[in-house]
Amino acid sequence: MKFFDEARIEVYAGDGGNGAATFRREKFIPKGGPSGGDGGRGGSVYAVADRNLNTLIDYRYTRSFRAERGENGGSRDCYGKGGDDITLRFPVGTVIKDLESGDLVADLDEDGKTVLIARGGRGGLGNIHFKSSTNRAPRKKTMGQEGEYRNLHLELKVLADVGLLGMPNAGKSTFIRSVSAAKPKVADYPFTTLAPNLGVVRTTEARSFVIADIPGLIEGAAEGAGLGHQFLRHLQRTHVLLHLVDLAPFDPEADPVADAKAIVEELRKYDEDLYNKPRWLALNKLDLIPEDEREARVKAFLDAYGPVERHFEISAIKGEGTQGLIFAIQDFLDAERARIEAERAERQAAEVARLAALEAARAAADAAFEEEVLGEDEDALPEDDGTPDAGSDAPSQP
Repeated sequence: MKFFDEARIEVYAGDGGNGAATFRREKFIPKGGPSGGDGGRGGSVYAVADRNLNTLIDYRYTRSFRAERGENGGSRDCYGKGGDDITLRFPVGTVIKDLESGDLVADLDEDGKTVLIARGGRGGLGNIHFKSSTNRAPRKKTMGQEGEYRNLHLELKVLADVGLLGMPNAGKSTFIRSVSAAKPKVADYPFTTLAPNLGVVRTTEARSFVIADIPGLIEGAAEGAGLGHQFLRHLQRTHVLLHLVDLAPFDPEADPVADAKAIVEELRKYDEDLYNKPRWLALNKLDLIPEDEREARVKAFLDAYGPVERHFEISAIKGEGTQGLIFAIQDFLDAERARIEAERAERQAAEVARLAALEAARAAADAAFEEEVLGEDEDALPEDDGTPDAGSDAPSQP
């Protein structure tokens, strides 16, 4: 199935039904009064994240979605039926934006997350709501409200912990095949990978992480060279980027240092936040370099490339050095998840404290108001001299 990670759709919530202006007409009941019911509400449109979906292909060709209109009100106090809601299911990681305003409508980053994206119109009022002691035969009613219309842009950003970067044929697909159960296509020509691939790397029974392989970048991607930047959005939710570098390119004219720096520059052009993510180097294809030359080749590359946060020397096709790399990634992710969880707990505690303070302030304000009102009432009352009031049931004193 072809992979689609962008789409545009139009959603129409249902209009509300109109209220009715009718009167009760029955034998032996003259002037029965108004009996027009309300119109039903229009159906709304909801978006739901579904982990069983992995592409937006369903919205590539079907682009218009309409919820049901509410029924009009009827006579004999009959209310119109509300229109049925519709639910649109999207892959987890889908970001929904309003094309006209550019506002974020929903970020479906958790399975089962449900968001209202277009609200149905409210039903109109029937004339039963407008009767009064001075207007016993109202002929007034209201029309149903229009449902919301939205022109939406859908963008899928896959959820992964680690993102792979590199030139075409750097060995990204071979690496993900080596460390996970994913089986992306591998071949000896560039741009073998045409769509993102996800692989689950399990280090122990209870510890694992998800790694994303995207099509390779080349210099000039910002101007549309190769496949451009279109797949870099799938790395925006990752915690760390793993930059694979081919230390033994087939082309003798190729310069691994220049290629690696070109990738980093394309990353910076695309998104500054993505550029600032932790980025580790994995120097790949060491199996193609004689053992007595490997150390010198690695040192020459690092000296020319400049400072790096961390680097690893691996051979993805033979699995050399990959175990140490994935365990280092796992340790980093465990620490990162603990930090995020601590920050979340701190935010929740701050929110609880804020709500508690707000509740205490409201209670204090209510108490002050009651004290002020009661104080005014007590000042208005006459002093009690012990004499029973006139008309009191209390017995008179002898």
